[in-house]
Amino acid sequence: MTTAARNLATMTLLGCLTLIGVPLASAQDEPAFKLRWFGQSFFQLETPGGKRVVFDPHNIPEFGRAIVRADIILQSHLHSDHTQITAVEDYKAARIFPGLKAGKSNRTTDWNRVDESVGKIHIRSVPTYHDTEEGMTRGKNSAWIVEAHDVVFCHLGDLGHELTDSQIKAIGPVDVLMIPVGGIYTINGSQAKRVVEQLKPKRFIIPMHYAVPNYDELLSADEFLDEQPNVKNLTDRNELVIPVEAKNAPPAIVLLGWKPKAAP
Repeated sequence: MTTAARNLATMTLLGCLTLIGVPLASAQDEPAFKLRWFGQSFFQLETPGGKRVVFDPHNIPEFGRAIVRADIILQSHLHSDHTQITAVEDYKAARIFPGLKAGKSNRTTDWNRVDESVGKIHIRSVPTYHDTEEGMTRGKNSAWIVEAHDVVFCHLGDLGHELTDSQIKAIGPVDVLMIPVGGIYTINGSQAKRVVEQLKPKRFIIPMHYAVPNYDELLSADEFLDEQPNVKNLTDRNELVIPVEAKNAPPAIVLLGWKPKAAP
């Protein structure tokens, strides 16, 4: 078959697939992020360039103890279900940024304030608390802001309160928000709704740190999801693909599963 004939056959096939609604990928796919959830507050963000940022890794048995790869590891606070760097197979080669550090005495912690670039990824931390009593019950917490390709991701860690005006300003504009909604140890669903109103994320809202089947130590996401518009249930998979250029209006609330999508 000649080159011209092959090209004509390919164009005919693509046209037929388009007519029956099969999504197509062009030879040069649009650049996109891949955000993967592994339960609790554990996410892996893969940039269009293939760099990976991991948030709050854990080894909780009920979530299957996933092992992932990372170039950067971010820890919102020092509780054991947010700091298990051995969940990253190449952690010794990764840049690790703890959200907290030892304070003036061995019994206290302070925020580890971060504002730096790792390659083309810019990382900032914003001091918050794990409770409503300025850390007196559960200590301090750091929110992480990660920016790449002009897309801003915010991971709130174990946020325990609504945000102050200064914290809202420090976080700044957000495109994709990862927010705890399961209460008990963090904000609950109603409080999370108010934090969403405070930050006004532009594209996606990803609930985290809530009860799922086989792990019921927290409240479910139901209170947060109740009466919410534009909810997308993707619980058959743990990955959300986020094109660099695409915009959402209004932002979508995406409920992910914590297991990769099963092969057909």
